[in-house]
Amino acid sequence: MTTIQAATYPIHFEGKAYSELSKLITNNNYSSLFVLVDDNTIEYCYPRFIQLLETDKKIEIIQIASGEIHKNLDTCEGVWNVMTELGADRKSLMITLGGGVITDLGGFVASTFKRGIDFVNIPTTLLSMVDASVGGKTGVDLGVLKNQIGVFANPELIVLDPEYLHTVTPREIRSGSAEIIKYGMTHDIRLFNEIKDNPNVNIIDLIHRSIEIKNEVVLEDPKEQGVRKVLNWGHTMGHAVESYFLESEHKEALTHGEAIAIGMICEAYISQKELGFSEEKLADIKKSLQQIFGIAPIIKSDYDAILEYLIHDKKNVGGNINFVLLKEYEDFKLNCTTTQEIIIESLDYYTS
Repeated sequence: MTTIQAATYPIHFEGKAYSELSKLITNNNYSSLFVLVDDNTIEYCYPRFIQLLETDKKIEIIQIASGEIHKNLDTCEGVWNVMTELGADRKSLMITLGGGVITDLGGFVASTFKRGIDFVNIPTTLLSMVDASVGGKTGVDLGVLKNQIGVFANPELIVLDPEYLHTVTPREIRSGSAEIIKYGMTHDIRLFNEIKDNPNVNIIDLIHRSIEIKNEVVLEDPKEQGVRKVLNWGHTMGHAVESYFLESEHKEALTHGEAIAIGMICEAYISQKELGFSEEKLADIKKSLQQIFGIAPIIKSDYDAILEYLIHDKKNVGGNINFVLLKEYEDFKLNCTTTQEIIIESLDYYTS
């Protein structure tokens, strides 16, 4: 797979990526190296990483607990304290080795420590490969409100090694495929068709194109003032559902992709009502996504709480809940609003 050049950093693939990382470390003469891992990546990913990295620099490992529940400022404070105790300075390098939580949190920790040190992302899940590690967004959750605290900051480079996908569960692969489906519906319908028409599709073949799409959008609008908002397709409703399931004592937490799949079904329904999106394609989206991701146990008594999370979505402006909606596949409209009645109807449509 060929290197993709982002605004200020390259995205290198497979074996070349490690040699480029080794070169970066040598050329910048970093004073110290920190590798941020979680309970899973220290066991399943770090051995491969350390075998392929060529450096004589001392490496300090910082391990945090895995899971979205730990993506918060308390965890950041713990990492900052450890870095301080280990003598990190402005010439240190942070390497994030993990999924979306590690890349989001690690990038935020690095970009704020001593007003910013260099960092490199090595995503190890499909979700982090095609979404979280690319685009310069870093941050953590505020309670169960997703990504409320963060900064835009670019890594020095990204190491994209699909071999790490052998360390994750089929459920996590499905979760990441939701972001590929998002790119398909908004930019290249072939990606959606490949996944829904072929249950045994080699997902690795779709990674490069997905990253190309995200990179093209981010290059045009790095700070999400305009067209980058399209990357929120499915995420307004999806984040609200994800937050509710994360907080509820009576629900099992959803993966990010499972929640975004719900969001895409609901927002496709809203698209049909507001922009005349095809009813036939709406029905196909619902059928296909529920076959891939299953049906979450949402009932009417959950609606009020989900609506409350919608109100707190970080994309809202002036009290309006903003949606990305589809007029057609690959033809979207930004900054759309709708009525509470239609939002409730979309949840009814999902559960019917």
